[in-house]
Amino acid sequence: MRLVLPALLALLSLAAPAAAQTAAPQAQQPVYELRIYYPAPGKAEALNARFRNHTLKLFAKHGMHNVAYWNELPRADAPDGRVVYILSYPSREAREADWKAFGADPEWQKVVAESEANGKIVTKVESIFMTMTDYSPPLAPSGSR
Repeated sequence: MRLVLPALLALLSLAAPAAAQTAAPQAQQPVYELRIYYPAPGKAEALNARFRNHTLKLFAKHGMHNVAYWNELPRADAPDGRVVYILSYPSREAREADWKAFGADPEWQKVVAESEANGKIVTKVESIFMTMTDYSPPLAPSGSR
């Protein structure tokens, strides 16, 4: 019995660091969201104006990081192109909380009402969630080349 207890304690002390390592939370990887907006016919400029004048500031107000925005070049099936952009968040849970707060913001609700006074400006939205690969080059800071 005298030999068993010290041996058991020794084994437990060896196992404790390994268990602590597996129980430690891993650093959460940022979540990126690729969003694609299909403007209503003839409404691409109104959609871009809404983003330019209001939406980006409201996204930032609610903790969303504006990564980049693009206008798709016109094509036969999308003569106005589409608006494509990427946001980032610390986690998927943060994303859900940010969008909930954004959607409930009275300023955003006013912007939507005013920008859609003559009809909807978006017909469809696609959303794709992504994480950065371990081989991706780092994102360049805004304004660098």
